[in-house]
This record gives sequence, C-alpha cells and structure tokens, in this order.
Amino acid sequence: MKIHNLTREEVLHTLVTSENGLSEEEAERRLSEFGFNEIKEAKKKPLYLRFFKQFTHFLAILLWIATVMSFLSEYLHPGEGMLTLGIAIAAVIFINAIFTFIQEYRAEKALEELKKLLPFYVKVLRDGKEKEIYARDVVHGDVILLSEGDKVPADARLIETSGLRVNNAPLTGESEPMLRRHEAYEGEFIESPNIVFAGTAVVSGSGRAVSFATGMQTEFGRIAHLTGAVEAGLSPLQKEIVKATRVIAVIAAMAGVFFFLIGFLIGRSFWSNFIFAIGITVALIPEGMLPTVTLALAMGSQRMAKRKALIKTLTSVETLGSVTVICTDKTGTITQNKMAVTKVWAVDGAEKTRESLLRTAYLCNNARFIEGQYRGDPTEVALLRAARETTGDFKGERIAEIPFDSDRKMMTTVYKMQDTGFMIQDEKNRASFVSFTKGAMESVLPLCSHLLIDGKEAPMDETIRKRISDEYHSMMDKGLRVLAFAYKEIEESYKFPPSAGSPEAKEVKSEKLGNSEFESDLTFAGLAGLEDPPRPEVPEAIRKCHEAGIKVIMITGDASRTAAAIAKEIGLVKANPVVIEGNEFIRMNDKELREKLSEKEVIFARMTPKHKMRVVSILKEEGEVVAVTGDGVNDAPALKKADIGIAMGISGTDVAKEASDMVLLDDNFATIVNAVEEGRTVYENIKKFLTYIFASNIPEAVPYLAFILLKIPLPLTIIQILAVDLGTDMLPALALGAEKPMPGIMKQPPRKLQERLLNFSLMRRAYLFLGPIEAAACMFGFFYVMFNGGWRWGEMPSPDNILYMQATTACLTAIIITQIANVFACRSSRESVFSIGFFSNRLIFLGIAVELLLQLFIVYHPWGNKIFGTYPISLSAWLVLIPFAVFLLFADEARKRIRIFSP
Repeated sequence: MKIHNLTREEVLHTLVTSENGLSEEEAERRLSEFGFNEIKEAKKKPLYLRFFKQFTHFLAILLWIATVMSFLSEYLHPGEGMLTLGIAIAAVIFINAIFTFIQEYRAEKALEELKKLLPFYVKVLRDGKEKEIYARDVVHGDVILLSEGDKVPADARLIETSGLRVNNAPLTGESEPMLRRHEAYEGEFIESPNIVFAGTAVVSGSGRAVSFATGMQTEFGRIAHLTGAVEAGLSPLQKEIVKATRVIAVIAAMAGVFFFLIGFLIGRSFWSNFIFAIGITVALIPEGMLPTVTLALAMGSQRMAKRKALIKTLTSVETLGSVTVICTDKTGTITQNKMAVTKVWAVDGAEKTRESLLRTAYLCNNARFIEGQYRGDPTEVALLRAARETTGDFKGERIAEIPFDSDRKMMTTVYKMQDTGFMIQDEKNRASFVSFTKGAMESVLPLCSHLLIDGKEAPMDETIRKRISDEYHSMMDKGLRVLAFAYKEIEESYKFPPSAGSPEAKEVKSEKLGNSEFESDLTFAGLAGLEDPPRPEVPEAIRKCHEAGIKVIMITGDASRTAAAIAKEIGLVKANPVVIEGNEFIRMNDKELREKLSEKEVIFARMTPKHKMRVVSILKEEGEVVAVTGDGVNDAPALKKADIGIAMGISGTDVAKEASDMVLLDDNFATIVNAVEEGRTVYENIKKFLTYIFASNIPEAVPYLAFILLKIPLPLTIIQILAVDLGTDMLPALALGAEKPMPGIMKQPPRKLQERLLNFSLMRRAYLFLGPIEAAACMFGFFYVMFNGGWRWGEMPSPDNILYMQATTACLTAIIITQIANVFACRSSRESVFSIGFFSNRLIFLGIAVELLLQLFIVYHPWGNKIFGTYPISLSAWLVLIPFAVFLLFADEARKRIRIFSP
C-alpha cells in the first residue's frame, strides 16, 4: 500500500518510528545512509565554458578584430611594430577575461556565503523531546512539528492536525490554502489531504507529520531535477553598464575610422593611419568597467551583511538607494520585541479576578515552557510568563482550538478541566469543559454578556462597557498593547466529538467551532497591557529618513492609540497624523486611499497583512519606490510586490524570508535605514570610479589627435595605454568602490529609478574638466623631454630612439601622476576630500602604492622597458609633472565649492 492509504499506526510502523520520534543515534544512522535533506543544484556551466564566454562578448570581439588586423598588417608590411601591437591587444583580451571571470566568480561565491547566514530550521521530536534542527538534517521517519509560517522541509505523512492549511503554490501553482487531514485517503497520492510536500508553506493551524521522502526523492526534488538550471539574468544596473560599454565601444570604433579617413586626406601613410585608428579605439574602450561594477555590488552586499542586512540579490543593492517610502511593522521592528505584561486590569480590581484573567491567558496560549526556556510568539510568551509567575501552572486537556485569525483578531481554546483550583469547578467536582478567548477588545467585548466580579458572574451593562472602554483607551494612550480576556463554561449537554481530546476530536472541532457555540455569551475577565519599548536607535533612524526625503508609514495590527503613542515617542509623527483603522481602510476606494497616502504623516492601525498588498500597490502606482517589512505567511504577497521586500531574520517565517529581497538579521528598523544608506553609497561609488576611469580616456586620446593633426611623433603608444587601463588604474578604481558613506548622503533626496548611471553631468566632469587637465599634463611631459633633448618640430625619430622613448615615458608618467590626484578628487563629487577625511580610505593608499610600484617597474626595470617601449627618465621629469596633479586636485576642490559640473 502507498503511504497515504495507511492509518496513523501503520504509517509509524512502516517508517519504523514512533509518536516520540527517532532517537538521536537512529537519526544519525539514517542521515549517513540516506544523505542530507537538500535539493542538489543542477550542474552549472563548467568553469572552462564560463571562462571561454569572456572571450566572445562585444568588447572582446572588437579587440579580436584589432588583433587579427595587427597580425595581418605585420605579415603584409613587416617592421612597423604591428606584431608587438597584436600581441599586446591579445594580452589585453586575456587579462580582461581573467579579471572579469575572477570578479564574477568571487561575487557569486560571496552571495552564496551570505545565503548561508540564513539557515532553514525545523522543529522535530527526537527521543520524545522537541528539538530545533537544520532542515538539511531531517531524515526518513522524523516526526516534524508544523505550525503557521513554517516551510515544510520534506515530503511527510500527517499523523495529527489542528486546522492545518497549506499553500501548495510552489508545487502546484494553486495559491488557495488547502485544508489538510491525517486520516487515510484512498485517492491519488498528489491530491491526498494527508500529505504535505517539501517546499510548501503552512498558512494556518498546526500538525505533526512523519517524513518519508527527503532531498531529491521529494516531489520538489524530482521537479528540480527535470527542470535543470536556469541562469540568472543581469541586474538593471549591470544591463545599463553593458549597454553603455557597447555605446562607448561603437563610438570609439567610429572615431578610429573617422580619423583614419582624415589621415588619408592630410597625406598620412596607410600604416600610420592604421596605428592611429587602432590606438584611438583602444584608448576609448573602458575594458575593466563591467567586472569593476560587479565587484562593487558584491562588496556592497558584504558590507550590508556586516551591518545585519542580508541582501539576497545584487539587484536589491542598487534599488535600495532609490527607496522613497518605507512601510514598516511596529512590533519587533520599531520596538524591541521584548513583550512584558505591565498591567492587569479587572473591573472590580480584586486579586482573585486578576488571577482568573491570568489563568485564562495561560490556557488560551500556544507558547510553551520547555527545558527552562519560553518558546513561541513574543506576546504569548509574555502572557505565559506573567501567568506562571503569578499563579503557577495549570493542568487541562485541550479539546480544540479556533486559531488566531488576523481578520477576527482573536483566538479561542477549549479545555477539559479537572483542576479543583480552577475558578470554574462544579459542586460535584466533575470535569468541566471551558472555552477561553483572548484578542482585541473590539472583537472580544461585544461577545461578552457577563463579567467576573468577586469571583461571581454578573450581567454586563452599558455603564460597565463604557468603563472598560475608557480603561482600554487609557492603557493604549500609554503605548501599551491591550488584550481582552473572556471565558465560557460549556453546558454539560453539549455533544463533543468522540474521544474528546484525541487527535480526531481536535481536528473536527477546529473545523466546526464557531462564534455561535464557543464565542458567544462570554464572561469578561479583564484587560492585560503589554509593553514593548521602542528600540533606542530608532528615533535617530527616523530622523535620518526624514532628512533623506524618505517617508515612513507604520502599518500595525495594534490599536490606533497604541500606534500613535509609539509613533510620537520615536518621532515618526509630530502633530496630528492621519490614522486609518482596518475597518475604515476596507471601506475606502482607491481614490480616497491615494489622498490619504499623500499626507505627510500616515499610520495604519488594526491592519491585517493582506491589506499591506493594497497599500504597496497604490504607492507604486503613484511612482514611489517602496520597501515593506513583513514576518508572516500573509505578508509574502506584499513582500514580493514591493520594490524591496524586507523579512525579519529572527521572528520571520520561512515563507516571508523566501519572498523577500533582504533579510534583517536583527529585526531592527535602524538596519533598514543603514541598508538604504549603503545602497545609496554603492551607487555613488560606482559613479566615482566610472568618473575616474573615463577621465583617463582624454589624456589617452589627445596624443593620438596631436599625432594625426599636428604631425608630431606619437606621444603615447597603444601598449602604454593598456598599461594604464588594465594596470595602474585598476586597484585605485576598486578602492573607490569601497568608499564609506559620505556624511551628507542621507541628506539628499532619493535617486530616481529613471536616472541614468552615465549621465551628462558625470561625462561632462570626466571628459571636459578632469580629462583635459590630465591631457595637458601628458602633452607637457612629452614636449618637455623632447625639446630638452634637442628635438625640432617636424622631425620624426624612429620608435627605438632613446629621446623619443623617454618622451613617451614622461607622457605615460604624467597620466599616472595626475590619476593619483584624480583618485582623491573622485572620492566625492560634492564634498571636499579634506572634509570627508583625506586618510579615511586606506585602500586608496594601497592602490596608489601598487600603482607607483608598477610605474617604477615600467620606467626603470629592463623588462618593463622592453615590454612597454619605455626608457628611464630623470627626477626632474617627475618633478615638473607634480604641479599638474596639485592643480587638478585643487581645481576640483574649487569646482565643488562653486558647484559646477556636479553629477
């Protein structure tokens, strides 16, 4: 027989396990026999194929064409140095391919390491005790404990259920939650209600199941095996970089062809023109741009992880910098999630009545005290702790439960009570059936017809209702979360399902219990106020958001007065905010909601998670870039809909984490603001090193223009250009990608998503301001050496002429020296480098040190001379170039002060 056809006892027998689960020894044995419970990734492209891909992209193809043409020209017209040029360009292709491959590989590995910070845990029974283990350690026969928000770790057969509903969308595509039962089923396996499948999510209720398939043997694993690997696409920013690189490469190629033709018109030889065309093309191609951007994004995600924000995709890094609205929960995100009962209120104020209320809180509760620790929802843990510390433990057999529902805002349990110390015990000392209810006051109070006074039940009247309501509002105004408690003794004549207290009874009652039977004519016990103090760092984070032009909207399930009190305490609202409660929200049409959302200060109270989706949708339609927090199953749609979905790492469910783009490892609102700051920083840093890279294109291109137009010796050879682009420039550029957030970055308005990375301001600063200063330096260095060596205008020395080689060396050295100043200038587009801390980025100095060592090798080592066509120059040649670097740095400082050419 198949597993779904078996009875509960047959399932346990077949899988050689028991209701108490496996022993630790047996679990270890099965783990070694069957392996880890994990989906093995389909084989990725072999590394050698991924490496080969680096030789076939657009830029590489352009350079291959240049290489072939160089080799061809050497064959047809030997002695012009084209062989050396061909080898040099081929070397560029290989260097660029190796560098890009390494950076992409490192970025991929960095993301994999970050994902390991989010282990998937599951509760199982081992040796009869509840234990939390990694999902990968689940084995055949493990008894798995399932509750709302859990992700099912393996294919398992249910043996006990209580209102259990599962979302099978990851497997079947059907998003409607399906009710699960544990009885034997004779139909098709895939449709069996007693089976839960790996990868699906528990939407509500609870249950126990025995795993029978793990890893690749699960239905999910089989589908994954058939589907194979799907390669992730490039992020929008990476696509923009690729597009920009292609545009620049095409412009470079067109410029090469154009000046090749111009050379013919002014009488240059074919080979002179050809060298020029290749040189101008190579000079303008930004060979190292794409791998540098990829690495910057990866470094940004790693920095965020250190600040407790786990980024799941590189795309999220760039989107964070554009966030305009943050929709945040209150509990656990703005507050510390350290719930404590600070006030217990009864109408008569009697100690006996207060104890009755705490007993109700104890029994209408799913938190547990296990092995000296409280486990469960923070609110329920606080209530359980207060009850245990005040009245001790109670014994009772839970018959049924109506789970908490975000629409009803309350929960009810039914117990068979035999504790003679309990407040409801009939005179014959027989067992009593009692229902216990807790929830929002507006949900519970209307269901109450009596209240407890001096240990006796008395009728409820309007005067008492008003008194309760006034106390409720008073407690909320102090920022307390307030819950109401009530109970009902069930008549002896009520017909419970057979075997009261058995799994069958729990299952039937969970489906059939309703307001009419157990949630009507209740006896009101009192109110409990729970305090969850705000996190101390939140007010500063809220202030940062306001300065950064980011609107913060609180969306909470708490009552409006509680939410408003906390909001004022943390500085989220100043005057009279717009407060919208759930009932009012439901009645609003989209136009009315848009008007409310346009207000400066907005709070949503008594909201259910499903309402978040509508808020997010309206905000996005209004052009906002929305980040939204969530921790529950019902938050998943809103997390997916938002531009940035943020799940809670501590209190969040597995489903919420899976749907999110970012996970807060500390559940702290301040961490969101830190992540936004890092997102803005990453984007700014990319602009910084692009400005740095593009600025050097001008001094690389101008010598070729001078060569063709002024009829002078070529001041800079192609291989020397490559020494800059893929040698001396690379480490300083990467160091710019590691810049810390600028002091004023959170005082700027959010970046628009439509804003182009390579905008006119950036190109203008690089090409029209910084670049020309560097070009003047390199041409001055060339002519300084040539004229001091006795050169006369019109003379064309041979390529191996010592004076000529010294002049090209001086030209190259001028670029290096001015690029050192440029890297400091590019550390900020608006703030003075001296105000942000001249020595604050140590990587800059490491990059400069390597840059100088490489240049010294090129200038003074015989190998460097041979490879790059250089010759040692005097100290005076270095010294005359330093003023250009100083001028560049202070000219840019002046530009920042008068705000011209500011990106």
